[in-house]
Amino acid sequence: MAAAQGKVIITCAVTGAIHTPTMSPHLPISPDEIAEAAVGAAQAGAAIVHLHARMPEDGRPTQDPEMFRRFLPLIKGSCDVVINLTTGGAPTMSVEERLEPAAMLRPEVASLNMGSMNFGLYEMLGRYKEFKYAWEKPYLAESDDRIFKNTFKDIAHILRSCSDNATRFEIECYDIGHLYSAAHFLDRGLLKPPLFIQSVFGIRGGIGAHAEDVLHMKRTADRLFGDAYLWSVLGAGRNQMQVAALSAVMGGNVRVGLEDSLWIGRGQLARSNAEQVLKVRRILEELGLTVATPADARQMLKLKGGNNVNF
Repeated sequence: MAAAQGKVIITCAVTGAIHTPTMSPHLPISPDEIAEAAVGAAQAGAAIVHLHARMPEDGRPTQDPEMFRRFLPLIKGSCDVVINLTTGGAPTMSVEERLEPAAMLRPEVASLNMGSMNFGLYEMLGRYKEFKYAWEKPYLAESDDRIFKNTFKDIAHILRSCSDNATRFEIECYDIGHLYSAAHFLDRGLLKPPLFIQSVFGIRGGIGAHAEDVLHMKRTADRLFGDAYLWSVLGAGRNQMQVAALSAVMGGNVRVGLEDSLWIGRGQLARSNAEQVLKVRRILEELGLTVATPADARQMLKLKGGNNVNF
């Protein structure tokens, strides 16, 4: 069973590296926009914000720590939300490049992908006739021949590089084998319980988003980790709220945000990350569940605290 809990953690993934500026005018790009979106999500009920950075001039993903430094103090100074920095970056980046912000800035939480995989974004091409920036079309088109590299050596390197910083990990599992990889690193002592397992559904190259897929992930994680983990889910695109609701009724946590889906309803773009947080919060509360505060999340995940970071 997942670790017993009376409250549900909402994570909000604010901008990511999947969607491009052409796809939505509401996608946060500049440091000020990312900060505003993160604070808005926290005010709406997110206990954790999962953060990427982008180049403000054209929205390209970047892992330059100095770009993160342009918005992290703004968020920290405005609210007590738990800050989670990506080590996934973008599939076009090297592992060393992706690791740099988490290693340097020492967040409470960092994401960590549990395996190499195909990561197809090319199907989005047909939805747009023109793109705002030259980088967008090839970034999407070339994903049909791109491997998102996360070898066992890469994963161990990230874990060892952050071990002295007391950073804990949002362990991103896009398929069943990734759960077994997490168990492998738990056995090796490179991961410490309680694990925060984030199951990802609906990315081309990973597991689907059918209810049976969600149940299979949960059953497998329960068998591998017992009471040594907390489970969270994200559903990509139109799967976002359905997968969140499935997780909630099975005792899990949820992730929303414009990284994972640009939509708030059928054919309707979300105007903000906060709008998605408010929607999933309503779902949780209608189910009789209580939304976790940042303080609750810190206790549940045994985090080091917001003052013990390098920003």
